[in-house]
Amino acid sequence: MSTNSRSLSRRALGRLAAAATAAAGGVTLAGCAGRADTASPDAPLRIVANNHVWAEAIREYFGEFEEHVGRRVVMSILTADQLANSYNVKLNASATDIDVMMLRPLQDLLLFAHNDWVADLTDLVTGDRDYDWSDFQEAPRQRCTVADRVVSVPVVTERPALYYRRDLVADLGGPPATLDELMAVSLELADRRNGFFGYVGRGQRAGAVSQWSSFLYSFGGDFTVDDRSAIATDEAIAAYRYYGELLERTGPPGVTNMTLEQAMPIFAQGKAAFYIDADAIYTNFLDPTISTVQDTIGFAPFPAGPAGALGYNIPSWSLSINAFSLLRDDAWEFVRWATSPEMVARIQGDGIPGARASAWADSDTLGAFPPELAETMRIGAERGVDHDRPEVLQVGRARDIVGRPLVAAVLGQDVPPVARDADAEFADFLVRDNRHRGI
Repeated sequence: MSTNSRSLSRRALGRLAAAATAAAGGVTLAGCAGRADTASPDAPLRIVANNHVWAEAIREYFGEFEEHVGRRVVMSILTADQLANSYNVKLNASATDIDVMMLRPLQDLLLFAHNDWVADLTDLVTGDRDYDWSDFQEAPRQRCTVADRVVSVPVVTERPALYYRRDLVADLGGPPATLDELMAVSLELADRRNGFFGYVGRGQRAGAVSQWSSFLYSFGGDFTVDDRSAIATDEAIAAYRYYGELLERTGPPGVTNMTLEQAMPIFAQGKAAFYIDADAIYTNFLDPTISTVQDTIGFAPFPAGPAGALGYNIPSWSLSINAFSLLRDDAWEFVRWATSPEMVARIQGDGIPGARASAWADSDTLGAFPPELAETMRIGAERGVDHDRPEVLQVGRARDIVGRPLVAAVLGQDVPPVARDADAEFADFLVRDNRHRGI
């Protein structure tokens, strides 16, 4: 590492510390954690990331950051399950060999903040005028804030998109604009005896909850109301029934076992007319090595239900700093660089949807997406609800409870008694979850 590089690092971090000190009355990121430990000047900055296109894209620019800060960067890329297991083991042991963590805010952040595993970034993101925290879309920004503390920064966002076959709806007035229309057209186009389905979507008990959430909101419901279970309200039962009927009557067999990995290829292989899932997965349908619909696929906003077209708008992935890191200042400098207006625009220009409003207002970044998809994303961001699953500490258990009536609906069972039973279980879970304690 050269003397010039080290000087650059000190100057950059000095400016950063000054901004934080001005905003926080003398508190820096390193001081917040209350640790006196220091790392070797030659120690690499360690990033742990998901096997995601964003991680691959940002890694291409590591040379720029290393030259700027004067420290080598090492990134470990893991699957989502491996990532969860690694964090659970290492953070419980207060491990210092992770500096920056790529995580799922809606799945992980409440628990991580509750356990004091993530550094408080509030003064850093709000005290740096050039960084412009207010430029991040409101919904993703809020999901990275816990008890008025910013503990993560969003890097990838997603909303639901209606993927449809243009050739099949050309004579029907275009894609369905309402859920009633989606049901009617799916029934009309389904030819299940010959292996063609009107609609395909996730049906697996826990895995389907995030996509079902948009149906729930559009029927006027939510997972909780005033911190109490709301999954047996009239609105929730109507959403369960609708989604169940859509899959039961027009979907493929075995749908209750279908996650993203099973449902997506059915649409990609031209075996379904409609599919609703995250807009971030659109490239799978444009890749001729896995898709037969790349020339006929269309993109549309989530259809309107009785309460409107209310899909989610969430940060699917974000960056946090390990509270036990010995390189917290350099870790923040990395997060600041990776989520700067310039870098977000650059990454979004590669077709990866970011969280900054300025990037979405830039015609050059929108040009990376098919025009119909870019408009679908824009509309979804404006209408979007800021969560796609229950906001609790133990998210996996909550999804399992909420998904039980959904499976019953797909199987054609009587939904209200199952929903009432799940509602009682969920109400008890919310008390035991202690989701507000200590956060």
